Amino acid sequence: MSDVAATASTPSKARVFLRRLTSTLILWTVILVGLFSGNEMISDGVCLVLLIFLAITGLAEFYGLAEKRGYTCFQGCGIVGGVLLLVGTFFHLTTKYFGINDSPARANDFETGFLILFVLGLCVRQFVSKTNTTGILTIATTLFGLMYVPWLLNFIQKIIFFIGVDGKYFLLYFILVTKFSDMGAYAVGSLIGRHKMIPRISPGKTWEGFGGAILVSTGASLAFVHFFGAHMYGMNSLHAVILGVVLSSTAVIGDLIESLFKREAAVKDSGQLFPGIGGILDLLDSLLFNAPIMYLYLRHILTHSLDLK
Repeated sequence: MSDVAATASTPSKARVFLRRLTSTLILWTVILVGLFSGNEMISDGVCLVLLIFLAITGLAEFYGLAEKRGYTCFQGCGIVGGVLLLVGTFFHLTTKYFGINDSPARANDFETGFLILFVLGLCVRQFVSKTNTTGILTIATTLFGLMYVPWLLNFIQKIIFFIGVDGKYFLLYFILVTKFSDMGAYAVGSLIGRHKMIPRISPGKTWEGFGGAILVSTGASLAFVHFFGAHMYGMNSLHAVILGVVLSSTAVIGDLIESLFKREAAVKDSGQLFPGIGGILDLLDSLLFNAPIMYLYLRHILTHSLDLK
């Protein structure tokens, strides 16, 4: 009887997919309204508020996973530090509002200095702690949370503000290609997936799903560049294919990394904020690692190829 009840309470793959699709559509609506509101200051403000929300909730989930695993951390310090890192980078990237010349090095120098001070601050926090005897583990866990969520999220800001006036189209492209990788892997893996990739980490991931992720993501990349390439300085079909393959591959890796964290904490989802998806980290897993890949490609490969012409 209990087995029947458990089976009945388990949602079908179609229902799970519908929940994921509904949650994704709602999130896309918020993103699109924020990015293309018509007022640059409003768009930038919405972007910052959304990133702060993602950083706070994502860090809370990560530190929650660490605590379930038995690791100690300075959760308050990590969350406050994450917000300060995002806000500080935002002001260094949006120098147009303050009459200062834009420079990629300005934000990079700020981040480097901030991380140094953050580590020193964690050491001081450990000095004054009267009960915590695992200083190395606590400092390492807290620092990794900051690097894993808000620092990687910062590359989303860099995609917008370092590329130029059409940076929002690059951001939209990056999110679309990454999420189509997730959907391609899920759809193809559910239909024909037979060969497991790394079952000890994620039993549901298959090599067939990985192939589906690459094909669907690359197709979405080519379609987006075909229709909106005029808004994306320097993009062409070759770059679309390369980015489609690279981003889809690293998206799967990012998903597997978060699955590793969840498996160690013995939980299915990082949270329950989004029906059918889970928590913030379940939503961001592939985006977090793809953001620096996308930014580095645009800055060092796309722009370099244009300089050679």
